[in-house]
Amino acid sequence: METTDLYKTITKPSPEVLFKDRNSKFFGYAFPVTSEEEVKQHLEDLKKQHHQARHWCYAYQFGKQEQDHVFRANDDGEPNNSAGMPIYGQIQSFGATNILIVVVRYFGGTKLGVGGLINAYKTGAQMSLEASKIVTRTVNIEYLIYFDYKNMNKVMRVIKERNLNITNQKLELSCEITISVRLKDASSIFEIFDSLYEINIKDLND
Repeated sequence: METTDLYKTITKPSPEVLFKDRNSKFFGYAFPVTSEEEVKQHLEDLKKQHHQARHWCYAYQFGKQEQDHVFRANDDGEPNNSAGMPIYGQIQSFGATNILIVVVRYFGGTKLGVGGLINAYKTGAQMSLEASKIVTRTVNIEYLIYFDYKNMNKVMRVIKERNLNITNQKLELSCEITISVRLKDASSIFEIFDSLYEINIKDLND
């Protein structure tokens, strides 16, 4: 199976969404995240905002490629697998990553049963994803190219020909340029620079 160098994510938090079932209220939120620290911060903020709620159930997934995915689902006191996993199921269904979805529940006095809970948390997650702008991004590799100033034209010609993205540069007697390359093009770009006389290239992702 070919490894894809594309992934889907969101770039900003979703607007708040609300799903109601038998007087219970379920507020859904989606956030772009890349670390557990960010997850904790969003949960703390929501617990302050909804301090009278009963449950703050969530799921998240990090990692740009399938083999790198890290995920967690949390029922936060609801019956086992009735909240976190239905939320995570929606993350998978939308094919999104680097994302946190939290569904906050205010208990309305009537028990919904496990089936009702699964439906409510799934719907809250689905609504928050539908309210989000999901974008497709490329998985990129960063290379550092370093060389003497006299070889500048050689390097810049390849960068221009291959339309490469420069993310950082230091152009002095000895020069350093950092480029960001799509994963699928990475090995061919590496070979081009590696074969140039007096040009050095280093993979910054190792």
